[in-house]
Amino acid sequence: MFEALTDKLQGTFEKLARKGRLTEDDVDEGLREVRIALLEADVNYKVVKDFVSRVRERALGAEVMRSLTPAQQVVNIVNEELIALLGKPSKMDLSGQPPHAVMLVGLQGSGKTTTAAKLALHLRKQGQRPLLVAADVRRPAAVEQLEILGKQMDLAVHGEGTSVPPPEICANALRRAKEAAYSVVIMDTQGRLHVDDQLMAELEQIKTRVSPAEILLVADAMTGQDAVTVAQEFHGRVGLTGLILTKMDGDARGGAALSMRSVTGVPIKFLGVGEKTGDLEDFHPDRLASRILGMGDVLTLIERAEEVFDHEHALKMEEKLRTATFTLEDFLDQLQQVKKMGPMSQVLDMIPGLSSLAAQIPQEITDQQLVKIEAMINSMTRAERQSPRIIGGSRKRRITRGSGTTVQELNQLLSQFRQIQKMMKQMSKGRIPDVLSMFR
Repeated sequence: MFEALTDKLQGTFEKLARKGRLTEDDVDEGLREVRIALLEADVNYKVVKDFVSRVRERALGAEVMRSLTPAQQVVNIVNEELIALLGKPSKMDLSGQPPHAVMLVGLQGSGKTTTAAKLALHLRKQGQRPLLVAADVRRPAAVEQLEILGKQMDLAVHGEGTSVPPPEICANALRRAKEAAYSVVIMDTQGRLHVDDQLMAELEQIKTRVSPAEILLVADAMTGQDAVTVAQEFHGRVGLTGLILTKMDGDARGGAALSMRSVTGVPIKFLGVGEKTGDLEDFHPDRLASRILGMGDVLTLIERAEEVFDHEHALKMEEKLRTATFTLEDFLDQLQQVKKMGPMSQVLDMIPGLSSLAAQIPQEITDQQLVKIEAMINSMTRAERQSPRIIGGSRKRRITRGSGTTVQELNQLLSQFRQIQKMMKQMSKGRIPDVLSMFR
């Protein structure tokens, strides 16, 4: 989402770095470009103005101007101010006697129903016992959608059809939760195509009936400044306790994510980063700021890897790599594990410096290429996976027919795999290989 903003900010910082010592004019010129980049990213104008003003005041301080690395100091200041702009990390308040009612509110199309299921799954991993409530009785098939998601994830869903008023459904669900010892009740409330009095009045009734511990606005991060306006209106009527930004994996400009917390004063609690059931992340302002500035997000990458990779399996793979006995079967296994961590674009985005390294790689590794690689390896015999050297012309033709690929693509895979094996042998002998040579 922040690719364009990241590129422009990195370009600005590189210009400052070439200056050596900075003058006031250098700082103003750099911040002018930062201002333009943020406005083009659809960040609220007032937010941009206040942000740039704070950065300028700090950047022109004696500590920065006299520093031996003033450009790096300016980057650090921008990073710290971005973190301040995004707000402090905020967890859900589930203290006190369960069950805890959680209202999800928002407009149609923001992803409330899917987010409700993702949130329930997220809380179950933390030891909670969630109950989903299908209280959106106006949108066609909303109740059925939540029931299907609940069945797929093995989550309980409370629904009473479309004839019972939503406040009554939510109150009945809370009573059921008390009787059946559910700890969290997640209510998927109704949305509209726009904010109106009827919608707000209904939400106010639900709030009165269930006294929710949390009222979370599910906002589509791709709607830009409209999302900020929507957040203000919901907060004014029902009193939001947090925000969930969905579609953070999209190609929008991302300004809403940087504006909403500042404009509303309501903390961002979760980010929706994909369509899969596990694609809901706790919000960490420092990690998002780091990704915006192109510094990567190693902590999130490690957390995803820990969820995907089995420790014992990883030790066996480490031994294979160390002894240079890594085969195409092992390579396929690792690709399948990496795919579970999310789209390759997200994974690469979390690795510091890889955005600049990727520009030097002639053929970018995309998710579509991973599918092709998987198909080619699956079309090989066990002997061919163990010893790719035996793959000659006739075998190549058979493999490419079976995988729907070309001989050229298969040759490229085999060439890259030989480079990986060569690199592993160099590492086992204590030599540092040329990583780029894998892709040449």
